[in-house]
Amino acid sequence: MKTPEDVIHQQLDAYNSKDIEGFMACWHPEAKFYEFPEKPMASGHAEIRARHVLRFTEPNLFGKLLSRTSVGNVVVDREVVTRMFDGREGRVDVIAIYEVEGGLITSARFKTGTPVYGA
Repeated sequence: MKTPEDVIHQQLDAYNSKDIEGFMACWHPEAKFYEFPEKPMASGHAEIRARHVLRFTEPNLFGKLLSRTSVGNVVVDREVVTRMFDGREGRVDVIAIYEVEGGLITSARFKTGTPVYGA
């Protein structure tokens, strides 16, 4: 079985490749997706897929991993994500906190900074 870090690595690679099937293969069918700390953003495969199908249409989308740490089944990534914000390219600092059970992401919480445009 994959380690929690392996699962998160696979998920980020699929995100950066805009591979929706590979991305969704990392998520538990009933996974929860939150804006940190507990604001629900998506629940279950259908909602997570819908969010990312739209996001994957962005031509500049890329998550650059700055650091990764884990304890047990929890993996914390620090990333800089390049994407579109209101029609403008920008970069945003992100801390992602993932819980992984049985080789699948069961929950994710994202704390994002303020987008920086043209950087």
